[in-house]
Order: sequence, then structure tokens, then C-alpha cells
Amino acid sequence: MVNTCGLWGRLLSVDLSSGRVSTESVDATAYRMYVGGRGLAAYLLWRELGRKWREVDPLGPENLLLILTGPLTGYYPGVKLVVSGKSPQSCGVIGSAISSHVAYAIKAAGYDGIVVRGASRDPVYLYVRDDSVEVRDASRLWGLGGFKLLEALRREVGGDAPSLYVGPAGENRVRTAAVMSRWFHAAGYGGYGAVMGSKKLKAIVVEGTGPLPPVADRDEFLKLRHEVIDRVASRTTFRMWGTTSGIWRVGHDTSSEPVRNWQEEWHDREEFSHVVLQRRHWVKNPWADWGCPLACMKVSRAVVDGVSYATDGPDYEMGAYLGSNLGLFEVDKVVALTSLADDLGLCGIQTGNVLGLAVELYERGILTREDVGYELAWGDFESLKRLLEDVAYRRGLGSVLAEGTYRAALEIARRKGLPTEDVLRYAVQVKGVGLGAHGIRSRRDYPQPIAYAASVQCGDHTSVAGLPVDSEESEVSSVFADSAVVCMFTAVEENTMLRFLNAVTGWGVTREELYGTIGPRILALQRILLLLGGPDVRWDPRVHDDNPPRFYEPLPSGPYAGSSASREEVSRSLAEYYGQLGWDELGVPTEETLRRLGLEDAVEVAREIRRELGTG
Repeated sequence: MVNTCGLWGRLLSVDLSSGRVSTESVDATAYRMYVGGRGLAAYLLWRELGRKWREVDPLGPENLLLILTGPLTGYYPGVKLVVSGKSPQSCGVIGSAISSHVAYAIKAAGYDGIVVRGASRDPVYLYVRDDSVEVRDASRLWGLGGFKLLEALRREVGGDAPSLYVGPAGENRVRTAAVMSRWFHAAGYGGYGAVMGSKKLKAIVVEGTGPLPPVADRDEFLKLRHEVIDRVASRTTFRMWGTTSGIWRVGHDTSSEPVRNWQEEWHDREEFSHVVLQRRHWVKNPWADWGCPLACMKVSRAVVDGVSYATDGPDYEMGAYLGSNLGLFEVDKVVALTSLADDLGLCGIQTGNVLGLAVELYERGILTREDVGYELAWGDFESLKRLLEDVAYRRGLGSVLAEGTYRAALEIARRKGLPTEDVLRYAVQVKGVGLGAHGIRSRRDYPQPIAYAASVQCGDHTSVAGLPVDSEESEVSSVFADSAVVCMFTAVEENTMLRFLNAVTGWGVTREELYGTIGPRILALQRILLLLGGPDVRWDPRVHDDNPPRFYEPLPSGPYAGSSASREEVSRSLAEYYGQLGWDELGVPTEETLRRLGLEDAVEVAREIRRELGTG
């Protein structure tokens, strides 16, 4: 019998089609095999939807919206949860992590997560207080942006109850919409804001007042917790700057920051830096989520054209994608665009990525003023702001861009009567997911050329692939963090993390088991569901396990000018990566591997995929 210390062994299940609320048990063995969070999401989705995966519309009522904690939620310093389901972007499974007090509240309410099925006819929100669960009318909340929504929820439920929610972008099923928390936290990868909006679910509010589950070894747990808190709190440089320092460092020092839709990755714009943000715009520093000793967040305020905007940092990804990527280097205006994206419930990475595509296509004459309705130009705040809003409300060209970079490129090519390759060459995405703001061409940031190409989470910069697969360069490292569930910025060395997991759960997980079976099992399941795809996209590894074309173009400027990815190295590394994971030459897990990992029920599906690819 596998114990479930650190876990309750039950999920809250809500069917919005019928209004039925219940609890469902999760077998202790499933936790031991999949841990929680991202791994548990893959297991639950495979178990319930795997046999009909290709027919399931990510924006239809059959899809699941999963809000999951992990065994370390509430115990390890800092707090995150994972949002998942069938992704409207990749049509695979992405475990999208978000910092949120909701994670702790779910655990304190007596659950390990929430499963939302079906779809409501009218707007609703879910209110959970311990064992009391209500599906409440949200018609008066529908249409509100983040700031006004949070104010309304405070008035309605009292105090500052932890919540997850969607803005207008999620309501309008924009594939780059995020599930939001607090002012500006976002689960952006995967497009799960659109899933939540498709279910007419405006918000999830959770108040938990109970204790956490017991831990297996209390003395070891307390010792490790104090040790980790002290070590994380000592990271004073990161506390001072957070990830915001990256908007100067990643661009100037490592030449791997998107500049004008990745046409360049280097800049020397000193006005575009964390120092300027700190001096002119930070009004609260530091700021922390519940239980976090790192406190790396900042609150920024800027006034642009008489309008006041507020946001976090902005953190590196938002600053890069809504700044340099759009040719915008005025930090007050970057704060404004970031604040607007937050309020509309848009993922800054995915939306910044597709906006960059649109501006470059306009620059090259593929898109015209007639297509857009107004002029587009790099660094033009007014047009960029307008385009951002058009995406959120699906107005004009914004409705095309709301489909995300890959689908937008295909539709623009179709409308223009162009070969798809003529537009896709400017689309910086992998298997439907826009890349994080970290390039591979300089080899000084993400040095492995298959970082995105082989990732089961595609363009997700927090879950990149690498060799060897039994090292922290492997995507298994991300699988562990996303399944446990912990923040990557408060993580310490691997051995201590495993000791912490075992002190809480009593499982006795070894490093060999993590890299030999647990991590590969989760990756194999995600890989199979990604290759199944459907209903509107299918991925051929021979075509789509690759970098965007732009990454094969030499860097045009900076200290690493001339550097680029090598197709030969990518091909060689992919073959080695597949082999080390026990996948065949096209990256399909072999029958032997699936049986070794306890995935016998996936064997026939893998055979079907191989037959379709012509290798079975």
C-alpha cells in the first residue's frame, strides 16, 4: 500500500453542464507514479479522454479544466499550482504553472485539486469554502477586466479570498488567453484561459480553513524547511531585481532576447533596463506571494497619456515580449502594455509573440492597412495598444491573431493566397506554442539546440529538453518541479529537493527512479497525446520537431553576430534524445519502453501513431 502523506487523495469534481458537485478519489499508486500537478494532469487526461483524444475539441465541453496542487504544495517555501487540460494551442497537454494562494487554499479545504467538466449555459463562478461548494451566477461579472473583477469579488465574498479568473480574452476564447491570479500572475502557456472561458466559468474562489495533510517525517521536514528558507532568503540579488534584470542582461549580455520578432536578439538600449524601471516606476519592492521567502516581485506604476497603469515588474518575459520584441524600448509604455495585457487576461508571451508576427508581416507588405484597419509600426505604442485590445475582443485582424501564432500564420497565408511556408518562416513558434523569450542562437542562454524542438510542452521556456536525459539539462527536471509542485526560483539542488519530497510523502523516491521511470513516464504520456493532436492540428515529427526557421538565420548584430542553430546538430541531437528516452527514430515511445514504464494501455495507440507515420 502506497501512503498519501502530503496529499488528501481526493479531488473536487464540478460538472458545469449538470451542476453536479462531487468528490473523486485518486488511487495512492497513481500519485506515486505521477506525483501530482503536471504528471497527475497527464494521467487524468489520458484516463478520461485518451481513447477519443483526436475528436475532443479543446474549446468544447468534453475537455477538462484541471486545477492541481502537488505533494509539496503548502510545505515547500512559495506556492504554485498547475492548470492543465487539452491545450487549445498544441492540442497536447501542457502543465501551466502559476503562483497563486489558491494552491494553498485548495489544500486547506481538503482537496488536491479541482476538476471542471462540461460547460455552463450562462456565466458562473465557483465558490469553495472547505466542504461547501457553490456554482454561483456570474452574469454581472462577465465582461469585467481583472482589476474590476477582483474588486467585485472582494465585495461579494468579503475580504481578499484567493481566486483564479479570466478576463475578456478568456471569455472570447482567445487561444493566447491566460488563467489569471491576483493582479498579474498568469498560467499562460497552453491557452487555458480560453478553456475556462469556453466553460462560461469566470472565476474560481477558494477559502480553505483546515490543516494540511500530515507529513511522513515531521522532524526531517522541519529541518529541511528551515534550511531551504534560509538558503532561498539569502538570494539577495534576485530579491532585489527579480527576473526584470533580464530585459538588459539577456539582450545585451547573452544576445538571446527577442527584438522585433526575433529579427535580432541583441540590444544596447540602456534606457530599456531594470535600473530605469526601479528608479522611475517601482512603487513596491520587494513583494511576495504566500509563504515565499524570496520576494522577487515588484509593483510598477506608469502614467502614459494621462492614464495610470500598474503591473508586476514587469518580469522579464512580459518586458521582452511586450517591449523589445515589438521594437518598444520606452519602459513606461512597456509597463502600460503589460498592465493592459494583465487586465484583459492575455498571456504576454503568447500574445506578444503573435503581435510581433503581425508587425513584421506588415513591415514586409504581406499585411496591409486594409487588412489591419490602421498603420502598424515597431515601437508605435498607440497601434500596439489597439492591436492588443483587438486580439482580446476578436475585432478585425485581432480575431485571426487570437488564434495564436501558428494558426494565424496559416490563415493569413490562406487569405493572401501565399504558400504557408512564406508566412510560417516569420512565425517563432513550435507546435502551436510561441517560444519563451530565450533564444538558442548565441548558445549563451539556452545552449541546447533541441531545447524547444524536443520539448513535450513545445515553446514553453520553463520546460525545455536537453541531453543527457538523466541530468538536470533534461525536461525531467521541469517535470519534477511542475508535478511536486514548486517554484523554479525557490528550488535548491536536486538532492535536497528529493529529500524534501520524501520527508513529506515517505515515498523514498531516488534520483535514479526520478530520471529512470517517473519523469520518462510523464514525458511519454505527454508525447503520445501531443502526437495524437486533433481535431484541427496534427504534428509530424519529421516536420514539426524543429526550431522555427528564424533560428537558422545568423544573428545580425551584437557580440555573437553570425551565430545560428545548426540543422545537422539539431537532427543529431534529436536522434540521441529519442534514443535515450526509449523512443523510436521519430520520437514515438517504443512498446518496450511503454511496458517498462507501466503504460501498457498506451501500446496500441503508439502503434497506431507509428502506422500513420509510416514506421509501424
